[in-house]
Amino acid sequence: MLRPVFYFLGCLLLVACDAGKTQLQQIQERGELRVVTRQGPTTYYVGPQGAAGFEYDLAKMFADYLGVKLDLSVASNTNESLKSVIDNKADLAAAGLAVTNSRALQVRFGPSYQFITQQLVYRKSSGKRPVSLTGLHDATLEVEAYSNHAENLRALHREHPQLTWNENQNLETSELMGLVNDSLIDYTVADSNEVALNQRFFPELSVAFDLTQPQPLAWAFSYAFDYSLHDAAYRFFNEIRDNGELDRLIERYYGHADYLNYGRWQLFMTHVNSRLGQYQAMFELAGQDTNIDWRLLAAMSYQESLWNPDARSATGVEGLMMLTRSTAQELGVGTRTDAWQSVYGGSRYMEQLLKQLPAEIEEPDRTWFALAAYNVGIGHLEDARNLTRVRGDNPNLWTHVKETLPLLRDKKWYMKVPFGYARGDEAVTYVQTIRAYYDLLVWMSDRKIVMGQLDVANPAL
Repeated sequence: MLRPVFYFLGCLLLVACDAGKTQLQQIQERGELRVVTRQGPTTYYVGPQGAAGFEYDLAKMFADYLGVKLDLSVASNTNESLKSVIDNKADLAAAGLAVTNSRALQVRFGPSYQFITQQLVYRKSSGKRPVSLTGLHDATLEVEAYSNHAENLRALHREHPQLTWNENQNLETSELMGLVNDSLIDYTVADSNEVALNQRFFPELSVAFDLTQPQPLAWAFSYAFDYSLHDAAYRFFNEIRDNGELDRLIERYYGHADYLNYGRWQLFMTHVNSRLGQYQAMFELAGQDTNIDWRLLAAMSYQESLWNPDARSATGVEGLMMLTRSTAQELGVGTRTDAWQSVYGGSRYMEQLLKQLPAEIEEPDRTWFALAAYNVGIGHLEDARNLTRVRGDNPNLWTHVKETLPLLRDKKWYMKVPFGYARGDEAVTYVQTIRAYYDLLVWMSDRKIVMGQLDVANPAL
């Protein structure tokens, strides 16, 4: 009964309703879609190629779908993002919003596109892992103010009256996780997708237990308007589910999140301190020449050789970029164990692979395909793409091809393709691990962390 009341009152207050045009028509005439979001790894941030983030990409795709420009604003917290929609300062909020009963009284939710659980987060080495809410006595628990986490804790307080917490008005959840990682607070609550992404940068973070069942995430729309924009969002999400774009986007941001365990993370950070500084200028120069992000080249090199120029494998590959003898000869690399020759040769080889791929493969999938080809060979990659097509999936999407590559170990499948057997599962691990190292290098360089002066135990400091 509340929704018609909100709609009626909103129409009385908004001049837009007097125009006799639907909200969607007004947006298309205006030529822009006003979207409010929040800054964070799961929503919106400025990355190496500019604006990025799961919610940002979704919103940009929706604006393109409607044939208008995206006008993005950033709210300081969840409450502000909802208020922007209610006050008609934004057409929708794309801010990683969990659907809750109290929020549904204020805004109209669109279709769900992802499910999360709320998780209690603690520092792994603290020895303070609770098994239930009763174990939080005398502990410091902080959550983001106005969040679904605070709302849930208030509901849980009725059953656990001893539960106490602080609602932080100034810090967002990702920042609170940093405080947990640095032992400044004992616990916080975060959505499972935020935990997965932030564990790459704060490896001390660990999950004690889930506080909720899976909850849907959805965009928020105002009750003051008709259903035209809301319904267009449903059509949009149906389309990107059917064509695989939603799966592709989820894989882009979350597909590699769990490929670094704590031990590998520590070793990587140690080598960032002790080894990367010797070769960073080489990666930067090679990156400028080939138009490849130097941090990606550095991540590749680390996966190949742990930044050891004298590295050799039993199969005969050598050097920082682990070039084969034949590839080195084709690239004019005379000494594979010479650091500069190896870096420059490897970057040129990666450049060639990027150019060889079919034009219809778009970024960032194009880079992931080229990485797979660097590991397993362009012929085996094409075999996997052809098998992906046979299986009824899209051969131009990494999220589909990475499911097919392991089949190249299976005689049932590799006997059907020209290049035959390959360790395709290793190629998948290779790509996903490089992506994880790359994200770490981007994160550090964006924060201007000086290589060689990094506190391995507390990288955020």
